[in-house]
Amino acid sequence: MSAATELNDQQFESAVLKAPGLVLVDFWAPWCGPCRLIAPLMDWAAQTYADQLTVYKLEVDPNPETVARYQVQGIPTLLLFQNGELVERVEGAIGRDRIQTLINAHL
Repeated sequence: MSAATELNDQQFESAVLKAPGLVLVDFWAPWCGPCRLIAPLMDWAAQTYADQLTVYKLEVDPNPETVARYQVQGIPTLLLFQNGELVERVEGAIGRDRIQTLINAHL
């Protein structure tokens, strides 16, 4: 069973920017209510698109470098990368349909 994988500043470049294909990164925090609401959707996306997409979760507080680099000011923020390039950015909690549309647009 696939699930979203935890990621940190040190892993970001190799895991996301040098990765082939689609990578979805969920910027979140344990104290963020909307982040907890979409957490199961990140696992759903990891399972549903297991062969086409990699899903990571990056906790904002212990990872200030990546948060600053992508100017993440509100959470949850979802960043979608394709072959290391940022192609989509969504701020705020969204539902499964919107996540599906976001991913399918780049497959």
